[in-house]
Amino acid sequence: MPSSIPRSAGRTVARSAAVSAVVASALAAGLLAGSTTAAAEDAASVRIHDIQGTTRVSPLVGKQVTGVTGIVTGVRTYGSRGFWIQDPEADANPATSEGLFVFTSSVPTVAVGDAVSLNGTVTEYVPGGLNSGNQSLTQLSKPVVTVLSQGNPVPAPVTISAWSVPGTYAPEGDPAAEGSINGLQLNPGKYALDHYESLEGTNVRIGSSRVVGATDPYSELWVTVKPWENRNWRGGTVYGSYEDQNTGRLQIQSLTPVAQQPFPKANVGDRLTGTTEGPLDFNQFGGYTITARTLGTVVDRGLERESTDEQHKNELAVATYNVENLDPSDPQEKFDALAKAVVDNLASPDILALEEIQDNNGAKNDGTVAADQTVKKFTDAIVAAGGPAYEWRSVDPENNKDGGEPGGNIRQVFLFNPERVSFTDRAGADATTATAVTGSKGHAALTLSPGRVDPANTAWESSRKPLAGEFVFRGRTVFVIANHFGSKGGDESIVSHHQPPNRSSEAKRLLQAQAVNGFVKELLAVEKQADVLVVGDINDFEFSGTTKALADGGALYPAVKSLPRSERYSYVYQGNSQVLDQILTSPGVRHFEYDSVHINAEFADQDSDHDPQVLRFRP
Repeated sequence: MPSSIPRSAGRTVARSAAVSAVVASALAAGLLAGSTTAAAEDAASVRIHDIQGTTRVSPLVGKQVTGVTGIVTGVRTYGSRGFWIQDPEADANPATSEGLFVFTSSVPTVAVGDAVSLNGTVTEYVPGGLNSGNQSLTQLSKPVVTVLSQGNPVPAPVTISAWSVPGTYAPEGDPAAEGSINGLQLNPGKYALDHYESLEGTNVRIGSSRVVGATDPYSELWVTVKPWENRNWRGGTVYGSYEDQNTGRLQIQSLTPVAQQPFPKANVGDRLTGTTEGPLDFNQFGGYTITARTLGTVVDRGLERESTDEQHKNELAVATYNVENLDPSDPQEKFDALAKAVVDNLASPDILALEEIQDNNGAKNDGTVAADQTVKKFTDAIVAAGGPAYEWRSVDPENNKDGGEPGGNIRQVFLFNPERVSFTDRAGADATTATAVTGSKGHAALTLSPGRVDPANTAWESSRKPLAGEFVFRGRTVFVIANHFGSKGGDESIVSHHQPPNRSSEAKRLLQAQAVNGFVKELLAVEKQADVLVVGDINDFEFSGTTKALADGGALYPAVKSLPRSERYSYVYQGNSQVLDQILTSPGVRHFEYDSVHINAEFADQDSDHDPQVLRFRP
């Protein structure tokens, strides 16, 4: 999708029919709890707050309404085309919104400040579809619009601030409605999600706010209205537990097409100053979003990329880095930037585990699985950047068996500096043959090095298999297991109508973690003090069940927990700075230094969407 088109442009002109079908099926299944087929009001003479009601689903859903009046507060001419109206005479109930989105499908013919009267159908649109778990957006569809007057003042915005947004994120879902909060009465003074829902479609404003999610390719950024909420010293907002959501985050878009006015480029820690004002929307790519009619000014706070310390001569430096679908067709500039980061920001680690190395022709789906050209182009770029002449080891996957982009055949690859560390080769590995633990008591070894860990285990179906390698540094054997666990695809977002949200992808990662934990325990059963590092894109948080399963029985320790809580993150998603990439250590690795090297996730210009991780220790 072109970067100039927000992801909300995925709403098409076919939306009205889809909305009706979704709502009808939802009502039949009882999934939009709280909706009714009868309204307390006369549907022919309703106000906007009557349509919005006091729950997430309109009491008039599916009804034809006439004579709905309001002032136009915003017009969207791209993507999900339509406009917002607001009743300037609010009722006394803080749970009922006075704003409403009117879906036109074609470019609207109204202007901000028009007073309008509308006939249409009340619908509930579920961005992403009913199975996404997303909340629905109450809207008016198939409108007949009459402009009553022009040039009217826009209703004064409701200010969203640190003082107005409650500290508790969401109510617990109703067990009788499969954990849904749709049928619950809104309590905007107690829950942040209820507060935002009570302002759905309303003209809102924020004052100067800190950027907590950099401008993305879809012309969006994230701010927080709560300056001290789980703040880290670089300016982000840290996601530290399922029970402590960051309530002050809001997504910002602009109603002005980027062809007319480029969207500002912002990094985490920058300030969006002045006033940002416009209707509060809800979309599948972040939930509550200010669609700015007036956009503040970004002030650069000078965030810089980090560089880790260079390892001492008797320290082994091991790093992991997700290089985001790297293949030879990528521009040389990407290879050069990634290589420069390895040399300058990661201080040329002795061992570097890479994730998302694609095969030699990338996403071309023709059966190619070898990645030697990809790796050579990368290692050559590292040498050109002044780094070491890395050697590499990997095991090619079976075609299209490891998930990721079809035809890309992503896999993990070990790079190592032969001037500092040697690799113990034990031949015979292929995509389906498992490496095993062998050796005499007190001296563990791998039967295959490099080799894949338990590749036949169903936990790895359509997912990357762990890559194990045996290294020697200053006479000491070090085992490294490189991982790229299953993605979070299929999980509901934290703005789901299910609270807590369904995180279905965790089941697979739990099985994967158990498989890796079992393999590590086999190594430790032979050599209790073996130096084992489990590294990679774990795709899960340091507090998750996945990480707990990896660490089970004291076999491993999540090294990121050695950092202060505010520094634990490798990825920024929807304004949450969070852990996805990890290095875990066996008990034999007693003293180490750990660094999450922030060079990508907080920046609008990224070479990858992940930050690399580095661990230094003395075997």
